[in-house]
Amino acid sequence: MPLIATEAVVLHVADYLESSRILRLATRAAGVQTVVARGARNSKKRFGPAVDLFARGQAQIDMRPGRDMHTLISFDVSTSHPALATDMARFSAASAIAECVMRVVHEELAPTVYEGLVDAFERLSISNAGQAAPAALGALWRLAREVGFAPSLEICVDCHQPVASGGDVAFSHALGGVLCAGCSTRSPGGRRLPADARSTITRWMNEEETELSTSEVRAHQRLLREFIAQHMTDGRPLRAYATWEHGWLSL
Repeated sequence: MPLIATEAVVLHVADYLESSRILRLATRAAGVQTVVARGARNSKKRFGPAVDLFARGQAQIDMRPGRDMHTLISFDVSTSHPALATDMARFSAASAIAECVMRVVHEELAPTVYEGLVDAFERLSISNAGQAAPAALGALWRLAREVGFAPSLEICVDCHQPVASGGDVAFSHALGGVLCAGCSTRSPGGRRLPADARSTITRWMNEEETELSTSEVRAHQRLLREFIAQHMTDGRPLRAYATWEHGWLSL
């Protein structure tokens, strides 16, 4: 494959040898790619001083067939998102989103996931500490939708009949959504989903903002973690998600 130019967001950065860096990039044109930026720690001309975690810009990548790691030729930063690095609530939320994107997107074309990632980081950048967790939760539920795992919130996932929105319902992670009263008795192991929590997830799916109490945030993080573990990971622990869920919520 020849040299490609594509918009990209930096998801992960690690130093490599004495002067280089290895980056995981979410790209508009080529999914998630692992690249080596040779001399990046010394050369500001090709990569600039702001090629760091969560930066967005225009990347040129030398794509060689059969390689797991390609060569980043240049990265012209357009947005550096400094606000994500200066507040731990925002940083941990952004790290959880980046981790989930790296788990579910590989080298396949995924432009809607890329757009959702850009939107998520923009929203987090302007959020205060109390808004960061709801913004990240909404972004992650939309990520699940974009990779084909949208939860069923209005139709029973077992009998496919409408489920009234006025009361609490059972939610099955394994089946992928809500259950009517009859089907819930035949599908043990689900979680009770309050009516207001179901409404909140629906608002997130519709790109709407919402405010949550600390206890509500914790409940939504737990629900989402269990859903992601069921459908969107390879069994490895989500360390960044765990840090976000347990380490920085109170900041």
